[in-house]
Amino acid sequence: MAKDVKPTRKNLMAIEDRIDLSERGHGTLEKKRDGLIMEFMDILDQAQDVRSDLDDAYTDAQRNINMARAMDGDVAVRGAAAALKEHPEITTQSKNIMGVVVPQIESSKVKKSLDQRGYGVVGTSARIDEAAEAYEELLEQIILAAEVETAMKKMLEEIETTKRRVNALEFKLLPDLYDAQDYIEQKLEEQEREEIFRMKKIKAKKEEEEKAEAGVTEGDEEIKRETITADD
Repeated sequence: MAKDVKPTRKNLMAIEDRIDLSERGHGTLEKKRDGLIMEFMDILDQAQDVRSDLDDAYTDAQRNINMARAMDGDVAVRGAAAALKEHPEITTQSKNIMGVVVPQIESSKVKKSLDQRGYGVVGTSARIDEAAEAYEELLEQIILAAEVETAMKKMLEEIETTKRRVNALEFKLLPDLYDAQDYIEQKLEEQEREEIFRMKKIKAKKEEEEKAEAGVTEGDEEIKRETITADD
């Protein structure tokens, strides 16, 4: 890049402006990257807790449904599940975390009371109630896990993008600009030295010409004096 730039003061000023802008951008991106990493670590901790809770909820739901199927039979369990009238509703919004838009999932009608589940109390057992409650809890944990996992993925993508930009500035653009700046400054210094040398040569030549002219003038004056003396 350096040798492709014409060594002029105008280009030097333009490169210095780009360096200043790039350095400020590099600092801003570094702060953003560090902030994103801190936010990501917080979400990661939350994700680990959510995963643990999800595993526990899944284990509990499986245990309860197996107990209900074993004691009440598949027909009773399937009948209770088919009786559900109001299905869970999910709405998605978004929130901004340091410039990263992540989803915010809201759920409703997930957990229900006995009368909201649709099946009659008579003909079902407490085991089916416990299984239904366990699966409602599992569904809530799945929704929360989906929100956290998606946010974590988006944050990680933004961190990688920001890191690439920081590296591009730090290891490519700024070094090229510094090289171009050094190249132009060296060339301008060479041109300045050449100009000073040229001016000195011109000054020396002019002085020699003035001395020569002064010598001729003195010679003419001497000849005039000798001529006047001879005439006398």
